[in-house]
Amino acid sequence: MKIVVIDPNLAPHRDRLEAGLPPGSEVRWHVGGAPDDELRDAEVFVGSRFTADMAGIARTLRLVHPAAAGTDKIDFAALPQDVLVANTFHHERSIAEYVVGAAVMLHRGFLTQDSRLRDGVWATSVYDSSIPQIPTLGDAHIGFVGFGHIGQYSWKLLQAFGCTAAAVTGSGKVAEQHGLQWVGDTSRLETLMRECDVVVVSAPLNRHTEGMIGGAQLKALGPDGVLINVGRGRLVEERALYDALAAGTIKGAAIDVWYRYPVDGTGCTPSELPFETLPNILMTPHSSGVTRDTFAGRADDVAANIGRLARGEPLRNVVSR
Repeated sequence: MKIVVIDPNLAPHRDRLEAGLPPGSEVRWHVGGAPDDELRDAEVFVGSRFTADMAGIARTLRLVHPAAAGTDKIDFAALPQDVLVANTFHHERSIAEYVVGAAVMLHRGFLTQDSRLRDGVWATSVYDSSIPQIPTLGDAHIGFVGFGHIGQYSWKLLQAFGCTAAAVTGSGKVAEQHGLQWVGDTSRLETLMRECDVVVVSAPLNRHTEGMIGGAQLKALGPDGVLINVGRGRLVEERALYDALAAGTIKGAAIDVWYRYPVDGTGCTPSELPFETLPNILMTPHSSGVTRDTFAGRADDVAANIGRLARGEPLRNVVSR
């Protein structure tokens, strides 16, 4: 079985991936992009981007397997119906660490304190009686917009602080209650925002969820509220988010997912709006899940699925068309 791997995130785990593959596997590594002659007789393609042009070249393809959860860069319409697409996760622990770290930093006001101390201002109630004493994160009520792998693992860590929580999901249900105070569908989103001190966004992006958090929802979160987006940028309206941060409508935000991304390795600002000028935002380059732990687990998943394909067994995490 010929396997073409282009994902650069798997390169550090090359030995691990190849050790898990079935006997007789022929692996070709072309980090960043495979030439046409390699695609032509590949049975498995491991990478996050697969275009219609590539589909036209790959004559013997059986499986496209990104080492990622997202499949938005795969042209499903161009793939023959018998070609499977599967994804993988393993990012929930890494992203949960980010969520907890950002929640502490923003809820306690450390980001603002850092910025002001660089200008010689000691922005704490000890030195400025107009500043209120800040509650610990353990006193916070957490709102989850989406409660899949990421939300569940984040909640597992946040429970250790003593937080309480509620969640909004597409179905209005979760598999287990997990100690949440309540669970509702998206009709209760504004209620969730109004009740919570910290809102964690990890819902999937689709036509129902795009722009689901706008000006009204951010106003409901309020001037003491913190937003953490680790789902997709466009779940939150771009202009509404910028305006809410600039005006102090919300206390702060940690944004790891954006509105613009580099193309072909060329850098860019993550938005047309100047988020970088705001003192109350933690900006990260879609890095919350980028750890050795994440990609070692993904290498194992990809190898295991290729083994199932070779043995004629059902694959895991097959993505529905």
